[in-house]
Amino acid sequence: MKPLDDAYANAAHIPDADDYPPRWARLAAEFRKGLEEEGRARLGLAYGDSLRQVMDIFLPDGAPEGLCVFVHGGYWLRFDKSYWSQFAAGPLARGWAVAMPSYDLCPDVSIAQITDQIEQAVTFAATQVDGPIALTGHSAGGHLVSRMAVPGVLPDDLAARLSSVVPISPVADLRPLLETSMNDQFRMNIATAEAESPVLMTPVDVPVKIWVGANERPVFLDQARWLSEAWDAPLHIAPGTHHFDVIEALKDPESAMVRHICG
Repeated sequence: MKPLDDAYANAAHIPDADDYPPRWARLAAEFRKGLEEEGRARLGLAYGDSLRQVMDIFLPDGAPEGLCVFVHGGYWLRFDKSYWSQFAAGPLARGWAVAMPSYDLCPDVSIAQITDQIEQAVTFAATQVDGPIALTGHSAGGHLVSRMAVPGVLPDDLAARLSSVVPISPVADLRPLLETSMNDQFRMNIATAEAESPVLMTPVDVPVKIWVGANERPVFLDQARWLSEAWDAPLHIAPGTHHFDVIEALKDPESAMVRHICG
């Protein structure tokens, strides 16, 4: 047990936490099936060399207004694209295409290598859908989309297409994770943690808004606040939500979250 293990443990402090992943997976499969039957799902598109470097792209009715990329969380250690499809519903209803990539996981790769994979994923998705690009991601995915907003990560032509970045419950400062048992799999030291911490970086000129649930672990409220302060970006603390249900707003095209993502 390391000093910050409990501080960064989400499931241990959420009622019925074990029910969430199977429910997410079931709803996601139903959502994909419906869109596939309508010819609005491009599934399992390869964007890189490994088996996990694949994405699904969901298409709205009519020509897309733009591209929303959602990057899932799981502490860079678990999950894949198949759990999250239903969370494309809000942007789709507003006329945006939605790309959802999987990526390789620690300890098979480093967090820095995952950042590189997400750059590849965004670059590939941008060849499939024209128009502005909105980035959003949850937890570790919030970290990864924040990294995409740092100069030099995305190619200049893609960075110029960014219309919004919405990190949801992001881990923005990786240095505290050195004091968790998870670092046995991350294998970070202070230098590599600093090199992947958005709070120590300056973003490109793009609208950023940070979301976090009011009932999240105190460290996640801290992480969101730290990024808000470092980037001079507005912070929205969503009342009545915890780390697992704060993303429910992505399903609602009229939610403040989706309206900010899609403009």
